[in-house]
Amino acid sequence: MPQGSPRGTYLEVSDSLREKIRNGKITEVLPSQSALVNEYGVSRSTIERALAALKADGVIESVQGAGWFVAGTGDRRPLVERVTDLLRGGEMKVGDRFPTEMELCQRFGASRTAVRSAIAQMEGQGLIGKGAGRGREVLTLPAGRETQTA
Repeated sequence: MPQGSPRGTYLEVSDSLREKIRNGKITEVLPSQSALVNEYGVSRSTIERALAALKADGVIESVQGAGWFVAGTGDRRPLVERVTDLLRGGEMKVGDRFPTEMELCQRFGASRTAVRSAIAQMEGQGLIGKGAGRGREVLTLPAGRETQTA
């Protein structure tokens, strides 16, 4: 992205993102701010201004702890609820290895900070804990799981 454009670099970034949304290259969740910083080669404040411009135009919306979404799409629940659904959905059972931070970032399109917060909340609830080595494992299943399995 060229620096010092008379039009404003943040507007060029917002126009590029708007075009990706229009063309279907971004359909639901926008990449994290750090991914956008790397993609466009600009500062975080430039990305924040570009996202704010898109939000003001009603193109995107932000959800605390979940990220930026194309307006009218996506799962708006907090990230911790969406990650906890991994345990509710029958994919995992007690004693299984819990996904790494990086795996969760990729799966949910969330920042590492948001994923760490969700993991901390799940550890606080006693759902996951330290496993063998440096990983985490499932300690217990969330309430309500019993009704979903038969």
